[in-house]
Amino acid sequence: MQRTFNLSRELLCSEDILESGVLSCQGCGSSLALKLAMKGLGRRTVIVLPAQCTSIIVGIYPDQGLKIPIVHIPIETAAVTAAGIRTALDVRGEDDIVVMAWAGDGGTFDIGLQSLSGTAERNDDILFVCNDNEAYMNTGVQRSSATPYGAWTTTTPKGALKTESKKDIRKIMLGHHIPYFATASVAYPDDLVQKFRKARTIKGMRFIHLLSPCPTGWRISASESIRVGRMATQAKVFPLYEVEQGVHTLNVVPNREIPVSDYLRAQGRFDFMTDAMIEDYQQRTDGTWKDLQKEFER
Repeated sequence: MQRTFNLSRELLCSEDILESGVLSCQGCGSSLALKLAMKGLGRRTVIVLPAQCTSIIVGIYPDQGLKIPIVHIPIETAAVTAAGIRTALDVRGEDDIVVMAWAGDGGTFDIGLQSLSGTAERNDDILFVCNDNEAYMNTGVQRSSATPYGAWTTTTPKGALKTESKKDIRKIMLGHHIPYFATASVAYPDDLVQKFRKARTIKGMRFIHLLSPCPTGWRISASESIRVGRMATQAKVFPLYEVEQGVHTLNVVPNREIPVSDYLRAQGRFDFMTDAMIEDYQQRTDGTWKDLQKEFER
């Protein structure tokens, strides 16, 4: 069944736990993603922030822009810190509080992967969110293992573009047999909020992989973040689905399928790709989509 994804009146009228005046760049997908996520989780939340763009966006204590407790930590310790806070809250009997680790792709795919794996293996009762803008944006747009094939970064310049595909975090996390895995995008706000609401009700390790366009690193206009984010799903580069207790569900069926080339050419970071590389990207995307379809049909 096809659904329409626009902010409902209920969401528009709900409380903003991330207040206005935060320190994000214009068009920042990360600040919008956090604003929507908190509409799904509510005030009874503790957020663990490893070093990333969001650490700056929320502002400097005591004038930070979130109305909930924040724990700022080193980039590699998001999952294990969240698990420790969860244990402390349980000792106090405060089991209605959600502990959310909000990490960037570097703090998830790369530097934070070790503690994330351990936390997932133990099935600790936390929500881990990868706020993925596909590079180390906070420190100057350096390549991460979440950076897509063919993308420009300051460490993969023209003539040395990334030749590896983006790391498959889905297979890594599902290999730990966690109870809930989902993808989400700021371009589909109702879907995003619904998934955070669901994650609040599930016990054990939950993981949400969230695509957050970055105008600076993606080389797009600040006004294009939502359009380009939607193109990622319509081109099947970033499908929106969830896996609950091993059951795969496709949440958004592309209603206007577009070739991968349209998505790539909308961003300056892919300007140096050759036609052969773009065709290769299309084939890699088609292969991943076919693998997912097999899971959806089970």
